[in-house]
Amino acid sequence: MDSSNGSVRRSARERIMEAARELFAAQGIRSTGIEELISKAKVAKATFYSHFHSKDELVLACLARLHEARSHAIEEAVHRQNGDPRGLLGIFDALFDAFRAGVNDSSSFVHVLMEMGAEHPLGAASIEYMAKSKAQITRLAKEAGVPDEDFFAQQCLVLLKGAVVAAAQRDWDEFDQARQMVAGLIESHLGVEEDATARR
Repeated sequence: MDSSNGSVRRSARERIMEAARELFAAQGIRSTGIEELISKAKVAKATFYSHFHSKDELVLACLARLHEARSHAIEEAVHRQNGDPRGLLGIFDALFDAFRAGVNDSSSFVHVLMEMGAEHPLGAASIEYMAKSKAQITRLAKEAGVPDEDFFAQQCLVLLKGAVVAAAQRDWDEFDQARQMVAGLIESHLGVEEDATARR
């Protein structure tokens, strides 16, 4: 296959994944059919199946991409603070920036789990990605000097799940309350007071 054909295949895959992200966020996974995905992505059925053998495989690819993007954004946001424990608030700031930019995260791990259930392969994948997020937060908390980093990460993840739902509802006051609670956790662990002016 020549490079031009390769470019076409890659762009088709991107169109399919973008169509999936929009449709899953707007109406859920179960309500979105393959024919609808094909139509929105403007690809042939054969092209769709050359990239994804099933809708579930497409969802898994979308979840993998979401995890990669969010993990990278969190790492950057936290590390910009050069080890300051308050930099852990970058976990929330990375999400806030994505949501405020117009990203509809109704197809996030929390929502996929709620829609599909823990026994479904997509629900199980969502649980696995949330576990990876907890491991990332645990590592970042340890690097920041949090004494009980695992307990901190567990508390932070609980608040993150609530914040995701709040953001999907565009309830920014509730989202910010979750962020303030994390700031309180940091203060209780390290006695660090957040500079209220150092927000976004």
